[in-house]
Amino acid sequence: MKGLIQRVTHASVAVDGEIVGEIQQGILLLLGIEKTDTNESIDKLVDKVLKIRIFSDEQGKMNNSVADINGGVLVVSQFTLVADTKKGTRPGFSSAAPPDIAEQLYRQFVDKIQKKHVNIATGIFAADMKISLLNDGPVTFMLEV
Repeated sequence: MKGLIQRVTHASVAVDGEIVGEIQQGILLLLGIEKTDTNESIDKLVDKVLKIRIFSDEQGKMNNSVADINGGVLVVSQFTLVADTKKGTRPGFSSAAPPDIAEQLYRQFVDKIQKKHVNIATGIFAADMKISLLNDGPVTFMLEV
């Protein structure tokens, strides 16, 4: 399971011109699900996303988590995140979970993160989404579990 997180001032996701998920200060999480992912992968990534210290404290050091600042988390499924780009110029998706399994794991991820953090928004699985964001920093990290 891979999560590309960006610290944002605000972010939103739209489908067919309508905003379906939106947050103010917090984390935009692009979530890639692989064939080998399990419930344990979900638990580890949920904890990492909520606990990673990427927000500034009073001294300007990255010592606060999204939970510490009561920030938002916008979760967007993105199967292209797990693409193999090591060879050639066409990405391979053999490590990506099949759509039905990926959707089930995505929904489980969203359920688990919502139980631990109040301010959660999402995109729509497998939809053609348009994401708007203001990356704060910029601060971007790839999380893998």
